[in-house]
Amino acid sequence: APGAKTFSDIPISLWKFLPPAIDLTRGQVETANIRVKSMLYNMISETSIAHDFVPGGELGVPPPGYPSSKLLYREHDAHALLSFSVYYKRFSHRHITGLMNCDFISIRTCKEIEGKFCGYIESQYHKKVLITGPMFPEPNKSKPLEAKWSHWLSGFGQGSIVYCALGSQNTDLEKDQFQELCCFGSHCGFGSMWESLMSDCQIVLLPFLADQVLNTRLMSEELKVSVEVEREETGWSSKESLSVAITSVMDQDSKIGSLVRRNHSKLKEVLVSDGLRTGYTDKFVGTLEYLVNNT
Repeated sequence: APGAKTFSDIPISLWKFLPPAIDLTRGQVETANIRVKSMLYNMISETSIAHDFVPGGELGVPPPGYPSSKLLYREHDAHALLSFSVYYKRFSHRHITGLMNCDFISIRTCKEIEGKFCGYIESQYHKKVLITGPMFPEPNKSKPLEAKWSHWLSGFGQGSIVYCALGSQNTDLEKDQFQELCCFGSHCGFGSMWESLMSDCQIVLLPFLADQVLNTRLMSEELKVSVEVEREETGWSSKESLSVAITSVMDQDSKIGSLVRRNHSKLKEVLVSDGLRTGYTDKFVGTLEYLVNNT
């Protein structure tokens, strides 16, 4: 795909060609003669790193000492692992090499969400792990809705609208499949996960790719702030399964709905508490300065 720079610029079927294409730029980087003092390396969620990118591990199988019995792949997740398997060896080699050769590991999360996975990564790589804090933007409560959306929403009862956010990388859905799912649910990509935690909406998750599956299990089974849509053996979720999941969180009399609403509200209160973000930021900056100057 001409002009493609990231995975989100190309369909999943072509992802395997992006790493070799990036490799071809090695000569240009070497001849640029750039002197680098420090480099930040962007990765995926900590749950995925802990499960999929620990030395000696393998795709779909939890490594020794993995700190969760819930954040695991299951038989009906084969569809999610299939697209990843075509480039897993090359992809995992890059990540593991980067983690093994770095001076320290910086992770954009917080202990309240992924603390035990950060600790596991630190123990497996024998590297200092710096936690930067929550990955969500500052809430802007003063910005009003556009008039057209405000008018449209006013025609419905509070909390009755269903919103569909499947992410920029889930481009393999056929039109009829997408229409069957609209319009609700999140694919639970790492960014969407944080955004959903900061909202007041009930969360229904429909993961498509490998890391999204583990993010979903974190939200639904560890934190219990969301509901995962049940999948068939084929890996596809029907509109009936989606309807059951949505009803379970939106029905005021639902036990599951009450549980996830209560847990979600408590967790959001912690994440927006005064000093949480600045505390992480101050500690991260201080430790980073020390490590950079003494490495």
